[in-house]
Amino acid sequence: MTRFGYTLMTEQAGPKDLVRHAISAEQAGFDFEVCSDHFSPWLTSQGHAPNAWAVLGAVATMTSRVGLYSYVTCPTMRYHPAVVAQQAATVQILADGRFTLGLGSGENLNEHVVGAGWPAAPRRLDMLAEAIKVIRELLTGDLVDFHGEYFSVDSARIWDVPEEPVGIGVSITGDRTVEKFAVLADHLINTAPDGDVVASWQRARQPMGLPEGRVVGQLPVCWDSDRDAAIERAHDQFRWFAGGWSVNADLPTPAGFAAASQFVRPEDVASSIPCGPDLDAIVEKVGAFRDAGFTDVALVQVGGDSQDRFLAEAAPALLAALRAELGD
Repeated sequence: MTRFGYTLMTEQAGPKDLVRHAISAEQAGFDFEVCSDHFSPWLTSQGHAPNAWAVLGAVATMTSRVGLYSYVTCPTMRYHPAVVAQQAATVQILADGRFTLGLGSGENLNEHVVGAGWPAAPRRLDMLAEAIKVIRELLTGDLVDFHGEYFSVDSARIWDVPEEPVGIGVSITGDRTVEKFAVLADHLINTAPDGDVVASWQRARQPMGLPEGRVVGQLPVCWDSDRDAAIERAHDQFRWFAGGWSVNADLPTPAGFAAASQFVRPEDVASSIPCGPDLDAIVEKVGAFRDAGFTDVALVQVGGDSQDRFLAEAAPALLAALRAELGD
């Protein structure tokens, strides 16, 4: 069954507002909520970057129904995988089993802050694979000694282990990542409606008797009763995406993103992000994910100051339209 989610975008709202938005999103009827995990916003106009795990802990205690995801955490540099395992176990207990640990290979923007340099992409993927092995071992609650190529764990144990095991989703965007993470991940995460990746994921898992798991996507939207205002806001805060992942993963600062996106026009952003009051345009964009085999799609409402209006005025009708058109 297709599920529709809401994004707690830590880059565009402070911690108290994020918790309030999470409560409102559950009341509006969203099925799940995903939380970004950044040390810095992409652009200074976004203006925020609170700690995602503190936010997730608060949200877990203030909601009761929605599924929760980290979307996504890099467990290799800014966090040691042993710390991520402890964080995930704790949030799962607070959420009464509603949490899924979403992981990815990271962005220079967030990971360079610890002064360890920024590895090339193949090394980052190898580090992520090893980190997942560490996390899975620790989530058993057993005493773990681990000495790999990238990480060491010395006599570590997670003392508070949730009754409901923590599922792990991994950002998978092509054949190389499908091959590396088809067995290590429970769920697939991708922000593009790429049906080929989904099909490759399913083909890789079927011979091993593994369940397909959930396929979780994300779509930015900029709802507003005034389309021009929506386009202006989307261009101001979300034009960073235009460089693509191969560029964005390597940029170290908001200034770098500003420079890389300086020639992106408002109409370029509006051609990719549904802007304005037209809910059918959002439904159509979400439909591309459903058609590609995604089971879950999280919406990003662009603009921290627009969340309350979006959740109160647009979300109920939008969710009704999504379920009528795309629900199974």
